[in-house]
Amino acid sequence: MITEIILCITAVLLIVSLYYCFKFAMVILRVQDVLEESLDILDERYGSITEILDRPLFYDSPEVRKVLEDIRVTRNAVHTIARSLVDNFDERDQNEG
Repeated sequence: MITEIILCITAVLLIVSLYYCFKFAMVILRVQDVLEESLDILDERYGSITEILDRPLFYDSPEVRKVLEDIRVTRNAVHTIARSLVDNFDERDQNEG
């Protein structure tokens, strides 16, 4: 009798545990998909910004130069973030493979 109760409790706990494991796994997979899509967009924008920054500047205003420098810093920050995310994915893939 007691063993049956313990077995039922264990089965219920196992089912609940499996439910939450599956739920969290699905959340992680969705986050991974969103990150990969975001990295693709960041890569495209990085190329676009780099192309603009490589053009010569014909207007010699301090304000324009400041905006250009802000764009350059932002581009580098985006590249750093994307690189750190990609490095984490690459490390994980190497550990699994």
